[in-house]
Amino acid sequence: MIGKLTGTVDQPAEDHVILDVGGVGYIVFCSARTLSALPSMGESASLLIETHVREDHIHLYGFAESLEREWFRLLSGVQGVGARMALAILSILPPLSLAQAIAAQDRASLTRANGVGPKLAARVISELMDKAGQFATTESLAHEVTSGAAAVAPSGEAGMAGQAEDAVSALVNLGYRRTEAFAAVSKTAREQGEGASLQGLIREALRELSS
Repeated sequence: MIGKLTGTVDQPAEDHVILDVGGVGYIVFCSARTLSALPSMGESASLLIETHVREDHIHLYGFAESLEREWFRLLSGVQGVGARMALAILSILPPLSLAQAIAAQDRASLTRANGVGPKLAARVISELMDKAGQFATTESLAHEVTSGAAAVAPSGEAGMAGQAEDAVSALVNLGYRRTEAFAAVSKTAREQGEGASLQGLIREALRELSS
């Protein structure tokens, strides 16, 4: 079983790359995001590998980061998705955005992937909703909140990530599911931008949840 490959980029293609490792060329299927992040042809690269062994073939799937590989495994486990469609989803939604989309039950974002219709998007959300909540960590929340916006100035010793996580925890203590709280706080924090306070995040997130 192959878990990682390090070699020279050789013959990148639309859905895969040939990685030359000691003179042996491995065909590695990747998401569009991972392929675009690879160095130029002839340069060294490392990819985490997920090996799929079937009666008629052995396919290698490559990932630049462990979080993308983890989501590939989760998506592949959903009935009707499969490895190729999992890569298609990860091509249009990076792992943290995917977790956000599932937590927010955003079917439209998932249907942007080639081959994913509304019914399959709904199934992905239904089966992975709880899993998405597990990825709603301080790191992922901070990434989503600050993406495309300036970081919020610290309040005391707690910065944006700390405030957002505290707001999520407060909503969970009020009885909301973590995935629901995560989606509401993330959206609220992006909208408020600089100057957002913990109290403001909680108040506006509650309005979002009750709407």
